[in-house]
Amino acid sequence: MPDISSPLLRALTRDGLSLPVLDVTDPRFTVADDADSLARLFAQAADETRSQRRLPAFIMRFLLRRAARHSLILRALFTGDASFLDGIATYVMKLGAENLPPPYDGDTDRRVAASAHLKLLRLRTQQVATLLADALAPELAKAPGTPLHLVNIAGGPAIDSMNALILLRQRGVDLKRPVVVHVLDGDDAGPFFGANALAALMADGAPLAGLDVTFRQRHYDWNNATALAALVREVNASGAIVAASSEGGLFEYGGDEAIVTNLAALRAANVKAVAGSVTSADEAHRRNIATSRFKLYPRGLAGFAPLGERAGWRIARSEPARVSDQVLMVAT
Repeated sequence: MPDISSPLLRALTRDGLSLPVLDVTDPRFTVADDADSLARLFAQAADETRSQRRLPAFIMRFLLRRAARHSLILRALFTGDASFLDGIATYVMKLGAENLPPPYDGDTDRRVAASAHLKLLRLRTQQVATLLADALAPELAKAPGTPLHLVNIAGGPAIDSMNALILLRQRGVDLKRPVVVHVLDGDDAGPFFGANALAALMADGAPLAGLDVTFRQRHYDWNNATALAALVREVNASGAIVAASSEGGLFEYGGDEAIVTNLAALRAANVKAVAGSVTSADEAHRRNIATSRFKLYPRGLAGFAPLGERAGWRIARSEPARVSDQVLMVAT
């Protein structure tokens, strides 16, 4: 377990901002996930939602936009025209109030970062990484030395993939093998930081020190899965173990056909497992999405499962985080 008295590992963004590297095994980032702790967290998030709904929507929007003048986090959430939340903004929101770097460390940003809803984002990363590690552990044990390739679709910095490796190492799983993290994303800023975060995690004394891990990024549009299909075919032909993930990406923002074609490409290449997040279909969450600029698809598990089945996958496990459900899929 990391020494909480030691400084947090840090890595640079393309803009020169130094951000802490999120490690879900570090108590400064870990979200308690026992039943009682989750029940309290979910109840706190529900209270926050009810509190916001007590005010008319136009007044709430006015207050939030005014507060955004003093908060970079709120500015990312409530101003601008993008239909999705970019990888770096999403990453900063996961860090927690005590770990915010300048210029995100003002009083308003700290209050926002302490909210249950942003803690749920960190829980989402933790759950996806855990599901991925759980699926990979037995496969790696059966094939010592076999290369491992982690394909991360629209994952920005791909911090879920790196945390899966941290969890595997913490459990004593043999990672003495070539490991490649492939990040397929339409935005270069998240992967730029991700490559630096991996370098920090591989430094002497860091969680992935001494491992052979390579970070590869390519620009990707999930509406055309040709590049993904070619990549996983090539990797599968090499005899490597392959798993994929998409946290806060394809399964939440992608259309039905994009999800099916990407999953079909992974299935055709014998990918061992796929983990990712699915936007909740809860009615309160649907209302929030309807009033935001973000083009999320609130499918829930019931709406997502048939898409996976069309591509040859079934949901083997799921973990709730109120605003999303994290799924582990295996081939049918």
